[in-house]
Amino acid sequence: MKKKPLKLVLICLLLTLFCIPDLVAQNPVPGTMYELSQMKNGMRNRRISSNDPAGGVLDHLSDIRPGEKRIIADIPGSGIINHIWITMAPEPHVLNRSDVIIRMYWDGNAYPSVESPIGPFFGQGWNERYNYSALPITAGPANGTSMVSYFSMPFAQGARIEIENQSDVNLEKFYFYVDYYETKKLPADLGRFHAWYNQEQTEAAPEGETEWAVIGKQDNNTTGDRNYVFADIKGKGHFVGLNYYVHCPSPIWYGEGDDFWFIDGEEEASLLGTGTEDLFNTSWCPKEAYSHPYFGYPRVNNDVGWLGRTHIYRFFIEDPVFFQKSLKASIEHGHANNLTLDLATVAYWYQSEACPLPPAPSKEVRKLKPFINVPDMHRWRHEWRKNRGEDSKLWGNEMPKQ
Repeated sequence: MKKKPLKLVLICLLLTLFCIPDLVAQNPVPGTMYELSQMKNGMRNRRISSNDPAGGVLDHLSDIRPGEKRIIADIPGSGIINHIWITMAPEPHVLNRSDVIIRMYWDGNAYPSVESPIGPFFGQGWNERYNYSALPITAGPANGTSMVSYFSMPFAQGARIEIENQSDVNLEKFYFYVDYYETKKLPADLGRFHAWYNQEQTEAAPEGETEWAVIGKQDNNTTGDRNYVFADIKGKGHFVGLNYYVHCPSPIWYGEGDDFWFIDGEEEASLLGTGTEDLFNTSWCPKEAYSHPYFGYPRVNNDVGWLGRTHIYRFFIEDPVFFQKSLKASIEHGHANNLTLDLATVAYWYQSEACPLPPAPSKEVRKLKPFINVPDMHRWRHEWRKNRGEDSKLWGNEMPKQ
């Protein structure tokens, strides 16, 4: 093969070096801040809010009675909701925010594709208020009273957002913004936003075993049949986030539960985890508040061991879980999948079209579990001593009979 002259090789190399900066300048790596500078066509900002139409200062919906529904936004045509802000009164000790339900309907459907208690949807577990800071959803000052979503929520044939007061008292004041882009035609590749709340009191160890007896024992769980299910989706889409609320009635570590992801009808999960805290990007049984745009612990228990309530979140912004036909995602509950826990979750995902959700947990299922406290622990010890023959010198760390 004939060699190229050295002079020609040097010229090609110099041209390449001079051209690379121009290529980089013309094709920068896309990103949020880069895209913010791009000029857009066909976008018109719109807002629906609780602004007083008379021009006064009563900028809120008033006296939403128990059992009453109110439509807060009914938008025709096509567009993209890009911002929701909500605050309400009275205080949680009067109005249970887990009994105020938010629903969202896309494209003229009679069924919602978003249904959740309003507190848990915005990162406020149980009937509590606390600051919460993630990229798509936040709850801010004062002390979690301001609830905000930046999730993109496209629609092609209308959007409707409603709230329902399932509590036993009047929702006296409800303030809100719903900001959106109005478009003449929605891009064809935009999915529809979905969110589903689930809650379950998980079952303890099988009959004949105690929770203590199986700690450290291999569960051999390959099917996930007894797992807590946080997503059960039919259709094409991608999973983007999870708020996880756990109320643990004992001091034992609740988070030794692996996550299972069954994609497109798999009989065996193709994505398997190594523990609850690992799924949420943390490690070694944390008990400290932490916030990152994609994951964190906004509310941690301040009780003995891991007794009490803990809220963890994880948003799959850089690593969505894709599925073409279906997705079933679940997680084990505690050591050897055997702990009694009060688990609640809000899952967030996009689908190629707006779809119905699995059934929503009832108000009875959502009922708050009381806190376990010091007198309860004393009663536990008393019952344990009785089961050990009433030995007056039992200390409490004696191994159970095998």
